[in-house]
Amino acid sequence: MTADASGGTLAASTEIGADLRHVRSWVFDLDNTLYPPESQFLTQVEQRINQYVVRTSGLPSAEALSMQKGYLHDYGTSLAGLMLHYQIDPHDFLAEVHDVPLDVLTPDPGLNAALERLQGPRLIFTNGSIGHARRVMERLELTRFFDGVFALEDADLIPKPDPRTFDKMLGRFGVDPATACFFEDTPKNLEPAHAIGMTTVLVGPKAFIAEGDHIHHRAASLGPFLTTAVLDGDAQ
Repeated sequence: MTADASGGTLAASTEIGADLRHVRSWVFDLDNTLYPPESQFLTQVEQRINQYVVRTSGLPSAEALSMQKGYLHDYGTSLAGLMLHYQIDPHDFLAEVHDVPLDVLTPDPGLNAALERLQGPRLIFTNGSIGHARRVMERLELTRFFDGVFALEDADLIPKPDPRTFDKMLGRFGVDPATACFFEDTPKNLEPAHAIGMTTVLVGPKAFIAEGDHIHHRAASLGPFLTTAVLDGDAQ
């Protein structure tokens, strides 16, 4: 492991010097992508989801967790499965499960500096709610770096990796997939991005484990990857 610019650690296998000179639009997943999964922040959300599933289904916690993970795998979010199999209010669900403390999240000056060097629109594309995205962005001091957010409500509650949601996101912001780069921590969410011509970057602990031609670049840590990427206009 080696130290990164923000004082943390990054896997030595983080790809360095990726050629992104063709990229004009930058699209980022939010959770476990724009902050490290080691923070365990998303674990708090998952625990809230488990409590909701227990209350809704009447199952014990362990069985509810199995159902919750099954829905996530099969439908893209636990919410999508709950909406299909139970009578729930999706907006109440989103408000409840995202109402978690933000104290484990801290701004990363190294990542912020890396984002600042990107030319062109910077967008967040999340399966979380718009309120959740805004809270996390504010806590991480990221709001000023981004030009737009496409959240689950904008997708009519149809989550990634549904291709219709990708089409809707691209249409909303006028993004050309051929000159767009998408950063994600979930490998299967990169499949539709690859299929429509986006450059894909798998971020986080799965970066050098997951297989597939739909993954163009791999970044164990996002900040160093962006800091060292070759961008249009960089001195040659």
